Amino acid sequence: MNDIFRKVRQIEIISKSLVNNVFAGEYHSVFKGRGMEFAEVREYFPGDDIRTIDWNVTARAGQPYVKKHVEERELLVMLVVDASASTNFGTTRYTKRSLATELCAVLAFSAIQNNDKVGLITFTETVEQFVPPRKGRKHVLRVVRELLSFEPQQSRTDIAAALEYLNRVLRRRCIVFLVSDFKSVPYERTLKLTSRRHDLIAIHIHDIREIELPNVGILELEDSETGQPRLLDTRDAGVRRAYAQIAKRDLEEQQRLFESLQIDTISIATGDSYIEPLIRFFRLRAQRAAYG
Repeated sequence: MNDIFRKVRQIEIISKSLVNNVFAGEYHSVFKGRGMEFAEVREYFPGDDIRTIDWNVTARAGQPYVKKHVEERELLVMLVVDASASTNFGTTRYTKRSLATELCAVLAFSAIQNNDKVGLITFTETVEQFVPPRKGRKHVLRVVRELLSFEPQQSRTDIAAALEYLNRVLRRRCIVFLVSDFKSVPYERTLKLTSRRHDLIAIHIHDIREIELPNVGILELEDSETGQPRLLDTRDAGVRRAYAQIAKRDLEEQQRLFESLQIDTISIATGDSYIEPLIRFFRLRAQRAAYG
């Protein structure tokens, strides 16, 4: 338990530093509030938009008053995180799961800095954990602790089941970060429905060895979710080429699906920094919003 608390504290320090020094303003500029809410009325000043005049107050006061609005900031942010057996894989600094945890912590601290609520769904072939969205540092530390200490009961992946659960328990529109390696049974129909209901961002986490094989002789590979073994002779250039082609085809099909549904994606490898992909996502999305 002390080890978990120490890791939570380490991740908090890393995340808050990034939020304060790197992502300052990025999150807020991309994820706007639900609209503008009425705050107060004040006297009209030359140059004010006449469309904001409150005619009822103006009539009673005998002089013009305008309505003042402020941005209604509060949003719901849901972290929908894949914890299936395949996310335990990693050949570099991170496993896919540890990368997902640190990344989600950064997103969560960004959200609470802007007074938004954060919730968590952890899934395998079923939803195994649900933390309802709330505000505040204490709550985010709980989310991080749950991600670090969670031990899944199942091994396979069903993204559709996770999204169906999300759509049932959260009727209000929210920002959804779907964090997965997307090695799942079919999920296209539910992905389409969820992208219509919510602001859905897909974060694809992968490892370089899922895309290309080194020349290291005979390898015995095992599917982490099914346990099915397979022997590959990596000395054979044709084997390595075929492996890379299959991986490339799968990634291209996945990307075509996201693009067809206009779902923003962030792709992060376990051996790379997640900072640059996040910054790139925030800035491209802010730019797109600015130009309509």
